[in-house]
Amino acid sequence: MSEPAPFPAPSPENEQQSRYTPPQQDGVLVLDKPGGMTSAACIARVKRHLGQKKIGHAGTLDPMATGVLLVLLGQATKISGHLMDDGDKTYSGVIRLGLVTDTWDADGQVLETCPVTGVDNARVQAEMAALTGSYEQEVPAYSAAKHEGKPLYELARKGCAVPVKRKLVTVTRGEAELVGPERVRFRVTCSSGTYIRSLAHSLGKRLGCGAMLEELTREYSHPFGIVAAHALGDVLGDPEGFPSRVAGIAEALPAWPKLRVSRTDAAQVRNGARLAYESKSLALLSFAPGLKTLMLEEDGTALALAETVLDNEGREVWSIVRGLWK
Repeated sequence: MSEPAPFPAPSPENEQQSRYTPPQQDGVLVLDKPGGMTSAACIARVKRHLGQKKIGHAGTLDPMATGVLLVLLGQATKISGHLMDDGDKTYSGVIRLGLVTDTWDADGQVLETCPVTGVDNARVQAEMAALTGSYEQEVPAYSAAKHEGKPLYELARKGCAVPVKRKLVTVTRGEAELVGPERVRFRVTCSSGTYIRSLAHSLGKRLGCGAMLEELTREYSHPFGIVAAHALGDVLGDPEGFPSRVAGIAEALPAWPKLRVSRTDAAQVRNGARLAYESKSLALLSFAPGLKTLMLEEDGTALALAETVLDNEGREVWSIVRGLWK
């Protein structure tokens, strides 16, 4: 799919404003990704227009998809794995019955058309319910999953045989409703890494008519919902207001207990030292290996991710998992 036209050039009256470049932020920008644009292109525009040199993401969306894209800025790029692994995602959209494409979505080439017969709302709901739970999901041929070091989509585009790969996913909720003779509206909550295209493809196979994903919106990506998301145009058009749109690292990790440390202890942490564990410092929890915390400096700035361990001398200490200081 071709890249959308770039945003219009600033008018003379706001040209001076448009030259302002915000300082590098440390946090998460919850973006409402527009359709027809890659996640990488969205991130590149934020980087280029707003001067955010240290930037990443926590889970991409396909070009056709819209909705929550977590853009990680500055020190927040270090928590990507925790954001992707610690919580579920919720999607809604439309599945088109009777069509099978090579990509399993509307961006692909049609491979097969099938009549849609014997499909009613009750059957659609039953088959979607059957796709909930934990199981090995087939990975689309057009995906970034790798075989012998190469993405599957490279093999597919070259016309090579693409090996069938599967990955363990969990779909905790699956709702579907037949909204026309050939369309199903759905909402699912699933583990990170679940392919919604694969879910649509599997539903089509179970219904015996084939299917492909026609529309997709990510409504929630732990811990942020779409109500917190900002339109890309709004973000790029307001450089001065950009910092106020960025959620802090502590807000991005709500399940992590927070531990505020003294200036002296913060300096020790930066030097690689472990801190003694004190139960009074973390909600009076008794020591156990593997307790996690987000350490904060006295002013509330994120300092480090840490967990409890017994050191070589059997002392109960906090060990730094990931430093978040500059």
